[in-house]
Amino acid sequence: MEIYSMKIDSKVTSRFAHNVITSRAVNRGNVSKEVFFDVELPKTAFITNFSMTIDGVTYPGTIKEKEAAKKQYEKAVSRGQTAGLVKASGRKTEKFTVSVNIKAASKVTFELTYEELLKRQFGKYEMFIKVKPKQLVKDFEIEVDIFEPQGITELEAEGTFITNELQNTIKKTFSGKKGHISFKPTLDQQRRCPSCSESVLDGDFTVRYDVKRTTPDNLQIVNGYFVHFFAPTNLPKLSKNIIFVLDTSGSMSGREIAQTKEALLKILDDIKEDDFFNFILFDSEISTWKETLIKATPENLDEARKFVRQISAQGLTNLHGGLMRGIDILNAAHEENLVPKRSASIIIMLTDGQPNVGVSNTQEIEKAVKKAIDGRYTLYNLGFGSGVDYGFLERMALENKGLARRIYPDSDTALQLQGFYDEVSNPMLIDVELNYPENEISDLTTNSFKHFYDGSEIVVAGRFVDSNQNHLSVDVRAEGVSMDFFDLSEQTAQAFQEQQYIFGEYIERLWAYLTIEQLLEKRITATGEEKENLTAQALALSLRYKFVTPLTSMVVTKPEENEEGIADKPTEGIDIFTIVLYLRTSFIFSPIFFDGDPHFIISVPQKKDAICFNINEKPGMILNLINDPVTGITVNGELIGDKRANSDAKIQNSYFGKLGIANKHLDVKLTVTPERITIENGDEKTGFTWLDSATLQQAGLTLIINRKKNLVLSMGSGASFVVVLHQVWKKHPLHQDFLGLYTLKSDKLSEQTHGLLGQFFQPIDFTILEIHPGSDPKKPDATMIVKNNELTVTRGWQKDYRRDPTHGVDIPCWFVHDNGAGLIDGVHTDYIVSSLF
Repeated sequence: MEIYSMKIDSKVTSRFAHNVITSRAVNRGNVSKEVFFDVELPKTAFITNFSMTIDGVTYPGTIKEKEAAKKQYEKAVSRGQTAGLVKASGRKTEKFTVSVNIKAASKVTFELTYEELLKRQFGKYEMFIKVKPKQLVKDFEIEVDIFEPQGITELEAEGTFITNELQNTIKKTFSGKKGHISFKPTLDQQRRCPSCSESVLDGDFTVRYDVKRTTPDNLQIVNGYFVHFFAPTNLPKLSKNIIFVLDTSGSMSGREIAQTKEALLKILDDIKEDDFFNFILFDSEISTWKETLIKATPENLDEARKFVRQISAQGLTNLHGGLMRGIDILNAAHEENLVPKRSASIIIMLTDGQPNVGVSNTQEIEKAVKKAIDGRYTLYNLGFGSGVDYGFLERMALENKGLARRIYPDSDTALQLQGFYDEVSNPMLIDVELNYPENEISDLTTNSFKHFYDGSEIVVAGRFVDSNQNHLSVDVRAEGVSMDFFDLSEQTAQAFQEQQYIFGEYIERLWAYLTIEQLLEKRITATGEEKENLTAQALALSLRYKFVTPLTSMVVTKPEENEEGIADKPTEGIDIFTIVLYLRTSFIFSPIFFDGDPHFIISVPQKKDAICFNINEKPGMILNLINDPVTGITVNGELIGDKRANSDAKIQNSYFGKLGIANKHLDVKLTVTPERITIENGDEKTGFTWLDSATLQQAGLTLIINRKKNLVLSMGSGASFVVVLHQVWKKHPLHQDFLGLYTLKSDKLSEQTHGLLGQFFQPIDFTILEIHPGSDPKKPDATMIVKNNELTVTRGWQKDYRRDPTHGVDIPCWFVHDNGAGLIDGVHTDYIVSSLF
């Protein structure tokens, strides 16, 4: 199995990254093989799309609510279907894996899309890409396009696997608002050695950049949504009061305590002379280095180093006692004015286990700590290894305006600890609030922050009440070293108009991303009705914007076996997530269509068969074919007859001579006849003939006209249709030109879809019994059990005109008589409507 192409295409606009990974593989063997699409994604990213293309047919994934997917999984397990476990590996990444069985000499293309907001740390935005193709790849490429309205000041790219020879393959350019990076090593450059078949591409590829800052903040407005970036520079640093609360219980002995001490010694080298600090150690007992906070003079730092070197590990874990002692020392320092009034107070706790002496009930500890801190200090909890109750640490940190971080027990543990300290070691502002006119804004993301750190950035997004608004007043207030507040009141930003390099409604998606992220974070500490409301809001947004979050699953199809896989996004602290495979009867990717006189064909892939029926009605009648109340899409068709009645025929021929396709959400109507194609968009009207070859793209709609053959229409949710033109000899004595309709992406329509065609977009099952000779020796009859009805059906053929519009291809099917009676819901006259729209 050979991966012959892998491309990672990233587009970054205003810190929001839209990444597409495309991997192409071919089975060059003479037997079928299983191929894996295997990728590690940033933990902060949300998957938004996944698809597989096999033999030219694309099988997309769909986003589902996790509980619904779980029920399907349990049903599959009860049937003995396959299930698989996939480890979520790495510190910065989660692993996503899908497998599919590929026939001999066949190809498969995997395409995965994910999005993330790039965070600013140490003065730069960082985008992290895991590179691990596991084999030499003929066509390998990473391409990154960056568009920043403020302008780009610096841009760099590096890889942990980059050799001197590979360094020259990284191409980097930036000018003004645009930056570009490409990495395209040849096959030989990927080899570990000239004769090796192993790839050197195994590691991390990182892009970093920053933007111009003529003012402390930047405001961007697009289509009724705004994003506000706040990152003031050149501010004097606040002094900090830092308490290290360290677990020294017996489980920390050996390597863990040695690495912690190594990190603390390096941190002491970075503490500024204006800072105050102290160490609290907890095992079975509580001990402190000093009884109060101590200023970081050179003498005190030397004494602190001696203290750190003699720390040892023994005993149990009195976590509650250690934290409460640290809070008491901070309280006393503020009450006694030992520390500057304008300073940032921080508690950093490190533990590798769970409380088991003193107060050991985690809920009681959470309540006590929250009450004692009372919003005055920030608590950061570092969980060392896998033995900690990470959920408890995370809840407690979030309740006290901090965060939790997992520390991995590897050779670089000391660097991980020091790296975290570096992130929070330079507070510039405290109690930051960004305020906007309440009567103009709805659905605002978090706008108050305990600390702003040097080199970071605060991001707030929201939605305007008036979607046409293109300006906004901002009032930012905070405390710094020598000012009561940092004021940007009445600053007005003009709407951001440039569209180059921009993907879709990126500001709206950025708002949705931030909102979901923050709802999920609030949900961690919430209970009862509040938790239910937060869950409902996050789930609704995840489904609407198609983000794979801890509340949703991505369902992907394995078409060879009609199996599907679910990819779940885990929450931090869960080390595994699941891809499950289960059998499902589905027509999502099988064409359901009508054509000809007019005959309807429903493909049933799990039976490797099809059902068909005709509708016999008078010319001029209009039938409802598809009606989806959720997406707002309807398709109706008007019947035409022959030029004159055929006296020899028992039933007169009729065809579809006019189609009306509408999307009420987009306010779009498309009228198609064998002569003309007309699009009405509100009050605007655009017309084409079948002599045109044209492509029309506008918001929510793509129309492609292939001259004198067919048109392809995609609209709104992504539902796609093909209308085929059938032209007969102009001087034909009976027949006239007519139309056929084929569905491409019926999975983009909702489960509430109905109509003569639409009702069959949901799974249907049938059984064939008692096959026996019929009135035509070539067409046997049989009994069909479908929808609890027993029908007499006839084996026959109908024409599929997709590939050959002139002659068509014969499709074998079971023909249901009497206008589909017993197969369709109700009777065919129920589908007659009064007008095309």
